[in-house]
Amino acid sequence: MSHANNKTKRRFYPNLQKKRFYIPEEDAWVTLKVSTSALRTISKNGINAVLKKAKEQGYIVY
Repeated sequence: MSHANNKTKRRFYPNLQKKRFYIPEEDAWVTLKVSTSALRTISKNGINAVLKKAKEQGYIVY
């Protein structure tokens, strides 16, 4: 009887969704690929606050 502890290699990917957001300051729609947790953050804080924080932290360059 084998006592090997071989496990299947598994990857844990983020739950990404393609989503369009309207930015009133720029009067434009932006398509972003965001995780579902990021969607919750955007719903809570608003797209402008989230984009501003992402820019400050260097996640967005444009």
